[in-house]
Amino acid sequence: MFNPRPVIQAAALDEGRYCLVVDEFLLEPHKMVDHAVAQREAFRAAPVNLYPGIEQPMPAAFDQTMMAFFDAHLAPAFGAVRALGVNTRMSIVTLKPEELMPQQRICHRDARESPPGEGAMASVLYLFDDPRLGGTSFYRPRRHPLEIDHLLLQARHLDNDAFSRLLGAPPQYYNGDPQYFDKLGTLPARWNRAIFYDATIFHSGQIDLPELLSPDPGQGRLTINAFLRYRK
Repeated sequence: MFNPRPVIQAAALDEGRYCLVVDEFLLEPHKMVDHAVAQREAFRAAPVNLYPGIEQPMPAAFDQTMMAFFDAHLAPAFGAVRALGVNTRMSIVTLKPEELMPQQRICHRDARESPPGEGAMASVLYLFDDPRLGGTSFYRPRRHPLEIDHLLLQARHLDNDAFSRLLGAPPQYYNGDPQYFDKLGTLPARWNRAIFYDATIFHSGQIDLPELLSPDPGQGRLTINAFLRYRK
């Protein structure tokens, strides 16, 4: 399923942290897209994790293969001994900018912290041909952690109009702002490219052309997203 001889590159992000990039990740990526097209009716809106689109869980066999790949190829880079568990899902960004909720209008992190002796990794696998659909950008807070926590709390409780006044911007996909976050950089999307990064770093999909988004798995911004816990 996965490339048994991956070429792993490191893209520096911030303060010694980096993102690992693996091109030609799947051996048969078109079959994965065909699976998504065949299962298009199984995609559902994702209110729980506030993903700006639709998603469906991946089969357990994919999860097991992902953990095995992590242990074999990625664990040393994360200071990990072995994978403890993983959650993977197939996702498509679909929302128009005006449909975004406040929490979808700023960058986010997949984990705040991990229990002692553990860590967390997140990954994105791009399964679309058009790079204009967008890669992933990474951010560093400009303010004290307590102020960032307050911003995230406001995003949970303010309505869109109030949050627009707070950010000084209308509903739109996040691309940095002068108040709260510095953009560290953007990793562009590429067909069959997978990226792996520390789950505690702030990030967001780089959606510059939302008019190109589509719910069609064969045409839209189809990705496989993973969240993996590991033992240090």
